[in-house]
Amino acid sequence: MNIHEYQAKQLLKEYGLPVSDGKIVLRAEEAKAAAGELGGPIWVVKAQIHAGGRGKGKFKEESAGEKGGVRVTKSVAEAAEEAQKMLGRTLVTHQTGPAGKVVNRVYIEDGSDIARELYLALLVDRVTSRIAFVVSTEGGMDIEEVAAKTPEKILSFSVDPASGISGFHGRRVAFALGLEGKQVKQCVDLVNRLYRLFLEKDAEMVEINPLIVTTDGDLKCLDAKLGFDSNALYRQSAVLALRDETEEDPKELAASKFDLNYIALDGEIGCMVNGAGLAMATMDIIKLYGSEPANFLDVGGGATKEKVTEAFKIITSDPNVKGILVNIFGGIMRCDVIAEGVIAAVKAVGLQVPLVVRLEGTNVELGKKILNESGLAVIAADNLADAADKIVKAVKGA
Repeated sequence: MNIHEYQAKQLLKEYGLPVSDGKIVLRAEEAKAAAGELGGPIWVVKAQIHAGGRGKGKFKEESAGEKGGVRVTKSVAEAAEEAQKMLGRTLVTHQTGPAGKVVNRVYIEDGSDIARELYLALLVDRVTSRIAFVVSTEGGMDIEEVAAKTPEKILSFSVDPASGISGFHGRRVAFALGLEGKQVKQCVDLVNRLYRLFLEKDAEMVEINPLIVTTDGDLKCLDAKLGFDSNALYRQSAVLALRDETEEDPKELAASKFDLNYIALDGEIGCMVNGAGLAMATMDIIKLYGSEPANFLDVGGGATKEKVTEAFKIITSDPNVKGILVNIFGGIMRCDVIAEGVIAAVKAVGLQVPLVVRLEGTNVELGKKILNESGLAVIAADNLADAADKIVKAVKGA
């Protein structure tokens, strides 16, 4: 689960980390009062969406001379004006895709005198199963770009959970960033606090980009992006309260309420599969046969008729879906349950696109019998290759 920048900074502030003062604006008429509560003389106006690259982004409705979702202003009136321009408009960045995201919140914060911009992040290293630090002197830029062009400017190391965080780790970060004097002590303290936040809040990622050195020689977290482990939200009620469902794909949101593993993609063939590995293989073979999957959807091993029905509804709610492939290997999952769920879903929402079903495993003959006697226009497949071939041909009109 992700949260907005202003929410991330509230958490950082709770842990005693240095951030700028700011005010959140939800309605245009609130902008001037919010800006007036800040000291200035520089006000930074930031669009709040769950995507990076806001500064380089562009509003769909943007007119000549307007650029980006992060703007520096020099008066209360100008800050309020820029905030009003952003609210309700669609911001497109390299992370949102061409559809963009609607800006429902704007954050106005005090400007900072910047001497240097640095990069600092904590994330879960899947190789070592440890919390890892990623640091670079190239702050303010896309870290992927730095990694591709100048990888020598990135330092990464993990923390042994047996010994935990220590002053050594903070000093290692400080030296990698070229900090000196009081900044080293500040960095050690900052690293310790970020690590504690990461652990206590069940975070998956904490990214400070940029971490700046001010002209006074102090460290400050100028921007922050935090992501949390969705599997741990049951014990993080305060974090869960920060969830903004308007930032999530409606289909993915609906899937999460029924414990379905769903990720929307850009293709044309909807997939309903049991098991993550089989789902990945299904997506791969769809591509192999010349089309693109519209989603990843794993209904799990213990899916019920009701869960399968909801999964089908979610797939058909995607206007890009031109065909559906149901691929079930019944181990724990029974093929007759899948068949009943598919029939119930088709009766509930209708069937406007080709449907190919491949069943194998527990109660497969019963499942096939249920489908054959349903009267539905279902295309049966004998194996995965046959299923992929038939759905791709059906979608392309062959």
